[in-house]
Parts: sequence; structure tokens; C-alpha cells
Amino acid sequence: MMQFLPQVKAAIDTFQPDLVAAASKGGAYLTGLWQTGRWVGPSLMLNAHPTVRTLPEKTRIVLASGSNDEVYVGRPRTELEQIISTGSRNHCYLYYTANSGKLPSGHYGRVGDMHNMESLVMYDCLPRLIDAALADEAPEMHMIRSWRERLSDERAEAEAWLGYSPDELRRFWASAGRRGKDQRKLFPVQFGSQEFQAVESMFKSAPKELPAYCPDNYEAWEYRDILKIERVENGLQDDGSTRPYFDSLKRSISDQGLTFETGIHTRWAFHGTDAIDSIVNNPMTGFQPLASGTKGSALWGSGTYFARDAKYVAEGGFVRRGPDGSFRMLLCLIMTGMPCLGGPEQKGVLPVRQGTHRYNSTVDSLSNPEIFVLQYAGAASPSYLISFI
Repeated sequence: MMQFLPQVKAAIDTFQPDLVAAASKGGAYLTGLWQTGRWVGPSLMLNAHPTVRTLPEKTRIVLASGSNDEVYVGRPRTELEQIISTGSRNHCYLYYTANSGKLPSGHYGRVGDMHNMESLVMYDCLPRLIDAALADEAPEMHMIRSWRERLSDERAEAEAWLGYSPDELRRFWASAGRRGKDQRKLFPVQFGSQEFQAVESMFKSAPKELPAYCPDNYEAWEYRDILKIERVENGLQDDGSTRPYFDSLKRSISDQGLTFETGIHTRWAFHGTDAIDSIVNNPMTGFQPLASGTKGSALWGSGTYFARDAKYVAEGGFVRRGPDGSFRMLLCLIMTGMPCLGGPEQKGVLPVRQGTHRYNSTVDSLSNPEIFVLQYAGAASPSYLISFI
């Protein structure tokens, strides 16, 4: 291989690329370019080549790998994460795909890539990884930011209007002094109001691309009737749990050399459960991940599960019909921070991202996440209760 590096270097000098990408055995050449200093610019390596042990300093690098690689067998995810940690701070990113836990049917909800890295041709993933390596911000931040592009324009506008922080949500509160200290915690949202329309749009809007879960018949979903929307106003939860976690998350993100952004490190998601009344009225914290159970608990690890799409919550069996024939689910403001890929083996603390800072949540996909799993009390705020048929 080394005898051909001068030819590769000559091609680089002639073409003057913005980025060098390599796949499969080409990764050995990219490693050689790094080691000899012939290329120290933005790089993308598909299938982390076995020659990769450390990454060069001050070089923006994205590694892409799958858990089912049948060619480069035996490189565990932890080894790849260790390799990423050898690069410069916020310069390197591991795009990794892996199998979920098994569904009751014996199938996987999502399947990790083989050597052909099939996931790269979905959701514009390959161009987004190239953009991440070229971006002026951390590659990981750029990829997380691109998740919002999977939402419909209508939903994105509705989310932005509602806001992405506890302070923004309080402007709607109708409790005395907007303090949420009234005995009741649910307040009706006026039918047809802009607030109602925003929640309705988030509830009914289909994503831009076909989702991985319950993808069929979105046309019928748009005609589901919303009976009422109630705003959750629990000041004790907000003051004692949500806001302290929000503030600590901001500090953690900042300490890692990143800029905290609502709408990127916080987002909206749906949750279905039989314990809605307890979540809404609990004076400490609505969600208690260490004590929570879920039908999908084995799929992406332990914690409280939230779905990007309301349709999946409804049709995936996470809501139960009430005595009056209606269903209920929660729309929640969740604080995902810097997420990593989850997995059925994830039972304890999350992996370290940088220094002493761990990842803040897990997802089912680093390309187009539809499931978010939170492991910390206070990381989710039940904001609206939607009753529908």
C-alpha cells in the first residue's frame, strides 16, 4: 500500500479536494495518508478499517461502521468509541448502527449495517455525514441538527411557535400567577386557538420520509379526531425537577465546548402510558426512568421511552382505550442533550462522551431517530395531554 501513497497524494494535490472519503479497503490508504501527514483535512471513513487505532490531531473525521459488518468482524462499539476519543475535542464523530433488541415476533425494530453500509442511502445520510465532516461546528452537533430536517415544515413551525424551553411554555399557563400551584394541574386549551392548532399539527403531521415504525396509512391518521387538549401546569415539578435539570444540562454542554441550543438539545416527543394521572400530578418529577417500564424496554436499553411521532404511540399499542372509548397520550418537552445510539445491552450509566461528561440520552438511530430514551428524572416535562379517538 505504501508504494501507492505518493500517487494518491499527487491526485490530492491536483484535485485539491475539500474532503477525502474512503470505503472498505480504501480505509487503509486513508490511514496511511494520516500517518504520513499527506492528508490532514476533513475525512470520512466508511467501515472503520482495522488499521485505524488512533486519529490525527486537529483533523475533522467521521467514522461510519455497522454492528453486522461481515468483513471487518469483531470490532466492538466500545473500541470504536475509544478510537474517536483519541481525536481532537469536538473534531471527530462515530456514526454507528446496531440491532435493536428483539420484538415479541422475534424480529428487530432496526438492524445494524453490514459492510455495504446500507443505511447511508436512506434519509440523505451520506451527504449529511460529508457535511458534518466539513461543517464549522462539531460533526456530531451538525448531525444532530440535521435531525430536525426529517420533520415536516408544518410540524417544525408549530414546535418553534410553542418553544423549546420551560420558560417559553410558561407564557401559556393559566394557573394563578402562572405558578402552577393550583390544586388542579390540567387546564383546557381553547379549541381553535393558535396553541391548539400547534399541538394538533405536531400530533397529526407526517414526517418527510417514511418512518421505520407504523409507516402505513398516514392519510387516515390525519383524520383522527382530537376531543380535547389540556395543558399541564405543575409548578412543583417545573421548579424542583425540570428547571434544575435544564440548567445543569446547559452547563454540561457548555463545559464540553459546545453551544447549548433549545430545539437541538431539547425537542418535542410523545409518550403513551397507563400512568398519565400519576405523571401529571406528581409533586416531584413526572417521569421516573429508573422505575419506569415499557413494552420496548429491551429494544434500546433501560429508561423512559418517547416517540417522535404520535402515530407510532397510538398504533404501536402504547395507549389504552378509556371507558368513554377515547385514548390519551402526552406531548412532552424532553431534554435529550447529546444523545448516543442505544441498545438492548444498555442497562446502566451511558457512555462517556468527553472527559467526565457522559451522553445524556439514547436514540434508536443516529441518522433519523424516532425513539428517544431518557435515563434521568427531570429530563422530560409532561406539557400537554391529548385526548382523541
